[in-house]
Amino acid sequence: MPITNKSHLLRWCRALPAIAAAALALPGCTTAVAGHGSTIRCGGGTPPVKPDGNAWVCTFDDEFGGTNLDGTKWFIQTTAASGFGGATECFVAGSNNISEGNGVLSLTVRKEAAPFTCTTPTGSFTTQYTGATVNTLGRFSQAYGRFDVRAAFPAATVAGLQSSLWLWPTTTKYGSWPTNGEIDIAEEYSQHPDRVIPFVHYTPASPDPNVTNNYCMIDPSQFHTYTAIWTTSKITIQFDGKTCLSDSWHPAAPLVKPQPFDQPFMVALTQALGLNSNAVTASTPLPATTQIDYVRVWS
Repeated sequence: MPITNKSHLLRWCRALPAIAAAALALPGCTTAVAGHGSTIRCGGGTPPVKPDGNAWVCTFDDEFGGTNLDGTKWFIQTTAASGFGGATECFVAGSNNISEGNGVLSLTVRKEAAPFTCTTPTGSFTTQYTGATVNTLGRFSQAYGRFDVRAAFPAATVAGLQSSLWLWPTTTKYGSWPTNGEIDIAEEYSQHPDRVIPFVHYTPASPDPNVTNNYCMIDPSQFHTYTAIWTTSKITIQFDGKTCLSDSWHPAAPLVKPQPFDQPFMVALTQALGLNSNAVTASTPLPATTQIDYVRVWS
């Protein structure tokens, strides 16, 4: 089965400069990276061990144990503020779409009672759908390390939904997408309910067959731990500890490895509608929710 719908990623990544501008304009909002001296304990337990036998050092942790999203850790991205997204759903900040409770963060895409006008910085469009996306831009970013997200995606078996766990660069240091890099830890398209797809985006010097695959079979509706282990030479994606993808990238000139993956990336979590062959239909079950149990990052 061929991998589909990857071209739609442009709608997310081209919004990055606007996302950065919106986030960094917030009062007291600065791009920060937790240091090696952090006293954070991811999950409050024993940290995992690196291949060299040393323990990972926790740098970011949200267990979503409260009743409100922690604004010191997460930035709610909206279409109105930055134009994020396409013309299918309008990303909003309301509690019907983004909520925390019972130990999880819930990100929901839904069909509203009636069409409405979704405003953007460059215009507006009419839609009947709202979506949800949050990220750590302005709160946390890190180059290299281990990134764990435990999540359950909507239990849908027909087209119409896309759930995504992403790592995005916080600036456009190396140019536009995909040259600037992107790490898709997991993307779930509801038209393929038996798998989750990882992808390492960049501009290679020659064809790179290891940037993605379509055979990481899993039940996305159940909770699984999705992991990216990122070093100066390799990016490894694991699902429940089992390696799904391993890529030693080779960027096109003028970039030299480890570019573009030598800069801080933020965590981005999204529940959206699908596009193209995975577009929403009358059969798409809505509302649909991605649940995030925790996000833990180590260096």
